[in-house]
Amino acid sequence: MSDAVFASGGRRTRVFLPFRLDAVLDDWSSLRAAMIRSKPDGFTRTEWAYLVSFLDRDALAGVFRDAFGEPEAGGGGGAGVDAVAGAGGMVAVWLPSNVSLLGALLLVLLSLTGNPVRVKAGSRGDDLTRAFLDYALDRLAPGPLREHLAGAVVVETFSREDPRNAEWASRAHVRLAFGSDAGVAAVEALPHPEDSVGFSFGHRVSQAWIEPETCGERDLETLLRVFDVYGQSACTSPGRVVLLDATPDQARLLRDRLLSLWPRVLPRRPETIVASTGLLDDQWARMEGWDSRLVPGNGAAIAVGGAGMSPPAGQRILPLMPMKMREALASLPANIQTVGHALSPAVERDLAPRLTARGVLRFVPVAEMHHFGPVWDGQDYWRRTFTVEDAG
Repeated sequence: MSDAVFASGGRRTRVFLPFRLDAVLDDWSSLRAAMIRSKPDGFTRTEWAYLVSFLDRDALAGVFRDAFGEPEAGGGGGAGVDAVAGAGGMVAVWLPSNVSLLGALLLVLLSLTGNPVRVKAGSRGDDLTRAFLDYALDRLAPGPLREHLAGAVVVETFSREDPRNAEWASRAHVRLAFGSDAGVAAVEALPHPEDSVGFSFGHRVSQAWIEPETCGERDLETLLRVFDVYGQSACTSPGRVVLLDATPDQARLLRDRLLSLWPRVLPRRPETIVASTGLLDDQWARMEGWDSRLVPGNGAAIAVGGAGMSPPAGQRILPLMPMKMREALASLPANIQTVGHALSPAVERDLAPRLTARGVLRFVPVAEMHHFGPVWDGQDYWRRTFTVEDAG
């Protein structure tokens, strides 16, 4: 058992953990060297690179700063603290099948809490959470992180009818459910302790909003990289790119700029399954009336459509839609989560309160659309895995 003191706004919180936090942060950071040299099957190169960047030591330490404040040098001592926090108990996680990295990212964040963790991987698709856990256990040196992962973290795959669903819910201090609205409702309906806390993350969609006239080459490169991580699989993926106050001709010109940038931004040849999906999505979009073009290598399609069109179905297609601001605001779906932006400062300031009023949960630069953290959809799930009590 170890402890550290954090201070925020004059309030000091003593946080107890079953391991030394510095040592666990060092262990996660040390794993990056091995990850740069090798990648397990199942992960794309883009996914693996994102996961490597996620293990940045300062970024992981920042999770504690966001939740409890700045760490006091030398631990700060336990005297005079205002609150005491500690691991609350088992955390049970139900993952969707479509977002490949979510389980691995959650595994990292939840490992920092010291709680036992149970993860139900999606029943369709590759279990990348288990693959990442096995990779970490194989390559971590003996130490507190490896000991915690081996003894306190369980990743399993089973059906929605499996009795382990009810068993986990009945024991969990915190329940995290991701997936369809019906799926997360089913998890929430499972019997659970009265003091258990549930967080449901149902179906959400996201968009990117940019101004073609002020959008630079770096912004477009960032948009391509963000799209390439998940395609259209994640709730944070740019389901459509709104080109504010642009004409159809400007939209086609921007599409062509993106096509020309693709080989430089994403130079590696795509996996066969990715290229096949891109080709299929391009054909489907054309059938639906979109002006679609394949990127070099067929790893994706980029399509231009009118304001009244529904985004084309597909996993590897990036739809561009020129729209007036009033059209874009009026057409925001009820389940909107993130709007990523590449806008002039004046337009960004004007849009922020208007988007919030229409239910947008995150209004962030395009580069941060996929940034997963301890607060999600406005819910402070990570901090709630701790019990926090006023110091007597």
